[in-house]
Amino acid sequence: MDRFTSLQVFSRVAGLGSLAAAARALGMSQTMATKHVSALEDRIGVKLLHRTTRKLTLTEAGRRYLDSVERILGDLEEAEAVAAAERVEVSGTLRINAPVSFGARELAPLLGAFCSDHPNLVIDLGLNDRVVDLVEEGWDMAIRIGRIQDRSLIARKLAPCRLLVAASPDYLRLHGTPRTLEDLGSHVCLGYTLSSALWPDRWGFGRDGDVVVPVRGNLRANNGDALLAAAVAGQGIVYEPTFLLADAIRDGRLTALTLDHPPVEFPGVFAVYVANRRPPAKVRAFIDFLVRRIGTTPPWDRDLGM
Repeated sequence: MDRFTSLQVFSRVAGLGSLAAAARALGMSQTMATKHVSALEDRIGVKLLHRTTRKLTLTEAGRRYLDSVERILGDLEEAEAVAAAERVEVSGTLRINAPVSFGARELAPLLGAFCSDHPNLVIDLGLNDRVVDLVEEGWDMAIRIGRIQDRSLIARKLAPCRLLVAASPDYLRLHGTPRTLEDLGSHVCLGYTLSSALWPDRWGFGRDGDVVVPVRGNLRANNGDALLAAAVAGQGIVYEPTFLLADAIRDGRLTALTLDHPPVEFPGVFAVYVANRRPPAKVRAFIDFLVRRIGTTPPWDRDLGM
């Protein structure tokens, strides 16, 4: 088996959570995709995937291996982009769609440096929390957080996405500090209405979110910054990504909580673009720029102390 193709198949299987979906995205049969994954497992001598009739998940070794695989594939893409940049000028308009909070907090501050490197490029940044159709709405690329389920898209991982449960010191003084998932049932929990993994009335914990606990609260919102502001004001407990919570935890406005089950593991932050055509130089250049600037430890997690 071609080792590079096997790495591509494994990365796509991990991103899509399905051998069949990965095979369709790569234009091969499911049988061939299975052979590629099996060849990798035979070569390195460890099991990379747990396969059941209901779902497919990464083993512990598979998660560690995936990090290395994505770096290898990313380095190759970057090498190709560098070579292409020598003959194709990055110019025109780059239309980027991103979630509101992540786009405003983490993406927008980086755009000045990228534009300085490419003075003939104009960036059109659109921020909203719905899943846009890149083709129908004319976006060159998008930033997505969580599992990428659209098989028509190529996804490149930019950074991990950790979640934490947190509340303000004032809230904890008044209501006590929850120690277990069961304790959450007696607390005010602030719900995010757009997540496909964390629902306003129940939160998932554990690596795959398999441990689900019912929660209740007096505020639901479709924006993470709104819930963050409410939590800082002492209204309740939030369960959100660290890119939203980190600053408030560092300066003491929020306290991160340790419960008897770990937070769910999100697949990460991804740059996505349409799969049926080679991305233009401006898209490749921007994705490579983000990979370099964010790195394996994203800025929002640095010096967080946990």
